[in-house]
Amino acid sequence: MTDDARRVAIAAIQRIDEDGAYANVLLPKMLAAVDMEPRDKGFATELVYGSTRQKRALDHLVDRFLVQDPPPAARAALRVGAHQLVNLGTPPHAAVSATVAASSKRFRGLVNAILRKVATAVQNGVTYPSPAIELSYPDWVLEQLTADLGEDRAVAALRQMNESAVVHQRDDGYVQDPSSQLVAASVPGSDGDLVLDLCAAPGGKSTALAQRGMRVIAADQRHSRAGLVVGNRDRLEIDDLHVVQSDGTTPPFAPSSFDAVLVDAPCSGLGALRRRADARWRVQPRDVAELADLQRRILTAAAETVKPGGHLVYSVCTLTAAESVGVVDRTAAPIAALGFEPLSAPDGDWSPFGGPVHLLLPGPDHDGMAIARWQRSV
Repeated sequence: MTDDARRVAIAAIQRIDEDGAYANVLLPKMLAAVDMEPRDKGFATELVYGSTRQKRALDHLVDRFLVQDPPPAARAALRVGAHQLVNLGTPPHAAVSATVAASSKRFRGLVNAILRKVATAVQNGVTYPSPAIELSYPDWVLEQLTADLGEDRAVAALRQMNESAVVHQRDDGYVQDPSSQLVAASVPGSDGDLVLDLCAAPGGKSTALAQRGMRVIAADQRHSRAGLVVGNRDRLEIDDLHVVQSDGTTPPFAPSSFDAVLVDAPCSGLGALRRRADARWRVQPRDVAELADLQRRILTAAAETVKPGGHLVYSVCTLTAAESVGVVDRTAAPIAALGFEPLSAPDGDWSPFGGPVHLLLPGPDHDGMAIARWQRSV
């Protein structure tokens, strides 16, 4: 493959658009196959992730100067060029000339002409017809989060998730966002406690719990995802972490078996969109409702497995009320019937969101997250 960062980025974006490839799966494979300096690989990553996150805003700027929809290869090049001009502050001459050179020869004239017009428009000041286009999200995402969080918090969260993710490493070398580290730290327990991580893959929270001296059972429904936990456990050389494949809605464990149970449930991911560049274009409104029902069933089943005196923790890396407050409200009766009482917010910058649910909005160095915790009294 070519060792030009822009050519790699254009090829990747074309694959994402045409084949539905996942950016976080495709790009590492493409970069592993090229002879490129780490700095250039980082630039290619920014071009792909940034152009994918910002594609609605970028396409709006480009489309004003097009008479018809361009072929996918040209569209990808135009998006890469526009991202440099609008978001990266690349000098116009460098952004245009280098992107044209990286484009397919058939489309270089088109890419050159359109990017020059975009560069002039950017210099004159960019305006957008709607906040959703400016922020580069589907309309429904902005509408939903505005309804759930209020306009100011929703816009601030969405704007924050347009920034590149910061890489954080724990003391043991595991790469994990600080919000996920806070969730793992919020699970009460001490040395020797038996803890169940019911939706464990890829294993970040399971390994963090095990590193605290707990005996951890890590479960996940899919064999391939359970294998990710095994791989991370073995890489970190953790002994007392045991992995099983099981359905979280019907966990194969005896009632009242665990000192603590963590349900880090499958969710829409609308609090972690900065590190999942194409997720905002994949998630649909119906997914939120379907996931909320799944979350409710997992949480209800998980509660049965907690010992008297033990703890239950529920978390999701999303900002929707339906997947947090709504799920907790719908499980309140069966959880209370088992003798669970809600706990206060854990350590960290959590804010009340409704009932026992607390919210961590996306920040410069962490994703968004919602959490609720209970202790079983009987």
